[in-house]
Amino acid sequence: MTEIIDGNAVASEIRTEIADCVKTLEDGGVTPGLATVLMSDDPASDTYVSMKQQDCEEVGINGIHVEIDPDAPAEELFDTIDRLNDDPEVHGILVQLPVPDHVAKRDVIRAITPEKDVDGFHPENVGRLVAGDARFKPCTPHGVQKLLAAYDIETEGADVVIVGRSDIVGKPLANLFVQKAPQGNATTTICHSRTEDLEAKTSSADILVAAAGVPEFIDGSMLQSGATVIDVGVNRVDADTEKGYKLVGDVEYESAKEIAGAITPVPGGVGPMTRAMLLYNTVAAASEQTGVEIELP
Repeated sequence: MTEIIDGNAVASEIRTEIADCVKTLEDGGVTPGLATVLMSDDPASDTYVSMKQQDCEEVGINGIHVEIDPDAPAEELFDTIDRLNDDPEVHGILVQLPVPDHVAKRDVIRAITPEKDVDGFHPENVGRLVAGDARFKPCTPHGVQKLLAAYDIETEGADVVIVGRSDIVGKPLANLFVQKAPQGNATTTICHSRTEDLEAKTSSADILVAAAGVPEFIDGSMLQSGATVIDVGVNRVDADTEKGYKLVGDVEYESAKEIAGAITPVPGGVGPMTRAMLLYNTVAAASEQTGVEIELP
């Protein structure tokens, strides 16, 4: 029988342990602070930020939220980042992407001081990740690792195929899987839009990670029997529901479930883990910046 990997349950356990870390920090005179910055009128981005602030409140992290008019000059965003960089009460900074077209995304990422870059996107933090000395692991890749560990799914010696080469998921996750470290030591292949004979690659995977951003792109016929399937995709498709849509992953769930040995659902799989690992990185940042030691999960 296929095992359904419950991201909500694993994330709940991690949040409980993070709340303990927050108490340890508070005993040392530190309240960890996470600043979220929104420069968008996209309803989905607004929802994501609200959920992150709710998560902070749940575990005792001080959430600071800043909204900037999407039509404002880019300088307003960069001035805000500079102010948050200099604020000792702020230990982590997250600028919700995407930003407006007149703001250079790369400049935004570089503007956040690396010690407060809890997304793990700053070039310095990317370099440390590749070198095997990560300050912060990006939240979604780290969440995938935690899910696999929670379900005792071995990566050492496994053939891992990642479909998608984004800076947020595909590239950093591939680097984590090949590290000589726990939840690493895998033989890792990255596939993308130029990959020829994709099915030949996916059907050889012991662990398949779908992160292409294409709804139900991978189905059961493309899997090896018994493979672990980690679906990172979250896509809205039209449906006869009250909202007029439903959320699906990059994997066609019903057919994949018949073949896979273990699989993440959408929603309720990787998504909750991404949010939990943002909290993880925030308390790690607070500990590093203040010298108050904590025991991270």
